[in-house]
Amino acid sequence: MTYNQAVKYLFDAAPMFQNVGAAAYKEGLGGTLLLDEYFGHPHRNYKTIHVGGTNGKGSVTHTLAAILQAQGYRVGLYTSPHLVDFRERIRVNGKMISKKRVIDFVKTLSNSPLKGEKKKSPFKGDLEGLSFSFFELATALAFKYFEEQKVDFAVVEVGLGGRLDCTNIITPILSVITNISFDHVQFLGDTLPKIASEKAGIIKPGIPVCIGENINEEVKAVFQNKATEMGAPITFAEDENCKLSTVNGQCSTFNFQLKGLCQEKNQRTILTSVRLLKERGIEISDEAIKKGFEEVCSMTGLKGRWQILSKKPLTICDTGHNVGGMQYIARQLDEMRNEKLSKNGKAKLHIVFGCCHDKDVSKVLELLPKDAIFYFTQASVERAMPAETLSKIAFSIFNLQSSIYNDVESACKAAQAAAGENDIIFIGGSTFVVADLLRNMKI
Repeated sequence: MTYNQAVKYLFDAAPMFQNVGAAAYKEGLGGTLLLDEYFGHPHRNYKTIHVGGTNGKGSVTHTLAAILQAQGYRVGLYTSPHLVDFRERIRVNGKMISKKRVIDFVKTLSNSPLKGEKKKSPFKGDLEGLSFSFFELATALAFKYFEEQKVDFAVVEVGLGGRLDCTNIITPILSVITNISFDHVQFLGDTLPKIASEKAGIIKPGIPVCIGENINEEVKAVFQNKATEMGAPITFAEDENCKLSTVNGQCSTFNFQLKGLCQEKNQRTILTSVRLLKERGIEISDEAIKKGFEEVCSMTGLKGRWQILSKKPLTICDTGHNVGGMQYIARQLDEMRNEKLSKNGKAKLHIVFGCCHDKDVSKVLELLPKDAIFYFTQASVERAMPAETLSKIAFSIFNLQSSIYNDVESACKAAQAAAGENDIIFIGGSTFVVADLLRNMKI
């Protein structure tokens, strides 16, 4: 069995939410708990940090992992979704899980995955004959792999929501909730307090929790009430005066490798989380904090966060895909274009944009500069909204004119051909648009 065959079997046998959306969503922790018992509760053999929220959890998760690595700890990192390779989800000290380990895991799921035969369960007793979701299996593999690799810590990103997410079987030493915004409303609720209630499900009895962004008093009350119920000390990062301080109390600055306006809030969340970890007796030096911030991408392999692909024309991609993320992107694009205009008197903004059919695209489009040149496209996943549908919505509501492309590569090539060297090209709207871009560029 090759690695590509193993991954294809895993995706086909248990559909990914990443690809198909609601059809792959499986509510409840029953399957995860059964798998956890089967594999011997591996997550109990190392310390965990649990990171949830609507936006920013990937940046926070990777940076916390980088800081711990810089301190000399062996660190597991479990994130989702992946952009190019499934193995991006499961890393130890920045190195992806081996292809052989993935193949071996898949081999346990079927006696003959390549012959088109019906899958046979490898499990006995209570698990025999049961099927599991893609994310349940991926989580089981990650937790077991971290045990095998003898990690000191695993930084675990929530997949969707919190309360019923597969990762919510862990008892971490710290819970982090970055922020709350509208996303996955069909599963989490159609108001911010309802969404916050689902995210607050990762708050555990007696375990400190850091809340990154205080949206409003109603949402704040949800977190406070849950923390009180659980006897969990709660800290709101926005109330903290967070700077990187040296041992003698003086302040020092550093160059965060992740760029974008949204990282200002993420930075405060990370620094507050580090303080809470240190209060729990975890040794973390100022030098490790600085190194983690300044080398997070190279230490953990993180991609797609305000990633600059070229400078002439300035070409940027970002995985932000909902209102909370896009508001920062739109503001930053406007600021960058205005700066170029003030220096050179000319700068056009080209936006290569695609989204998923289960998103409220009108609210996202409302944020984008209407005088940009739009190239609407669709990613190579079932969840992608057809570019033609996207174009019709944009025209009917906002009178936006656009070109239509059936794949990300052709849309990007069209934008590159049309852009002058002083222009700006932005590629995003969906994690999967960025994934297709990076895959085509072989980054």
